[in-house]
Amino acid sequence: MECINAKFVSQKISKTRWRPVSSASLQQPDIFATGSWDNEDNKVSIWSVGEHGVSSMEDEFEGDPQLLCEFKHDGDVLDLQVQFCFILLHLIVTASSTGAVTIFRHHHNSQTLSVAQRWDRAHFYSCDNAPCTGVVCSSPEIVSVGEDGRIMLFRVEHKGVIRTIDNADSSTIHAATFLRTTEVLTVNSIGQLKLWDFRQRGNEPSQILSLTGDRVPLHCVDKNPNQQHIVATGGQDGMLCIWDVRQGNMPFSLMEAHSAEMWEVHFHPSNPEHLFTCSEDGSLWHWENSTNTDTPSFLQGGRNTTITSRSTVGPANANQSLISSWLNNDSSKGRLETTNMLPSQTMSVNSLDVLGQCMVCGTDGEAIYVTKRVPV
Repeated sequence: MECINAKFVSQKISKTRWRPVSSASLQQPDIFATGSWDNEDNKVSIWSVGEHGVSSMEDEFEGDPQLLCEFKHDGDVLDLQVQFCFILLHLIVTASSTGAVTIFRHHHNSQTLSVAQRWDRAHFYSCDNAPCTGVVCSSPEIVSVGEDGRIMLFRVEHKGVIRTIDNADSSTIHAATFLRTTEVLTVNSIGQLKLWDFRQRGNEPSQILSLTGDRVPLHCVDKNPNQQHIVATGGQDGMLCIWDVRQGNMPFSLMEAHSAEMWEVHFHPSNPEHLFTCSEDGSLWHWENSTNTDTPSFLQGGRNTTITSRSTVGPANANQSLISSWLNNDSSKGRLETTNMLPSQTMSVNSLDVLGQCMVCGTDGEAIYVTKRVPV
């Protein structure tokens, strides 16, 4: 893709996340956080693609990410989220391979990071720590999941644990997302989605969804920001699955996507007809759900593929005034246009984030890629 900036950072990047901007503002994001993994010393770092950074090299071009501050991180950063706290302060929440959940404060005035709170053994086995594989935030609540099959509920500025579901899963929970303020959806290593309602006192999921046949591990999940019952998942086989949690226990559609593990999937936060995935195969795909026959303007060049999805169930209610195009099972309309966002195949693309027209991703090739011209 044109106008994409690459920054080589001498560390494998496991997670990238934009700092949120006000939904009422037309401002594009200009600050993002990264976490590293599989390095001698792992770090949480804050970067700028705006006016905050000070260039140290004359040949660095506009938009090249500039390091603002960093902080050593114990263990691999297996997940990372950035949350708005209040003016001039943001929180970065990380999941560690040591089993810890840590909250960092990013102080804008001094451009420093500090540890605000840490739960050292949020996830553990009887004789050792268990990796914390994911964190998800719905301020002030934080939910973590782990290789130990445990779900933990924390609250910002509260040192104790709010709730623990010890035996939530007999397998590794890889990721989670809030569907609503009290409901969390998790995905695991045997191809299941489990819905948890924290209003219920019991430790059983309120719903279980799964793929039939082989139990392919699921690595990532995201909800449609406009219709929370629609979720997307990706896993070890590289397939993109769209689910309607209101209807049955099977995915609505399955789409052949990547040739290796899909590490992350994200709906665009304000235009969910666009979706983004990244993979071990070194690609980052932009999916646009085409609802008419007109060719999108961004497809007039570059490497593109047209994909026809395989619908497995019908729409929930044909009389609904609003049915998401992701649940459209009309074969003449169920077409997806895809574009590889990266200029060439690279090493594993471990993480991506998109906000407004800005996209950032991190790779095992020790590079960060940023573009401010995502066609959405």
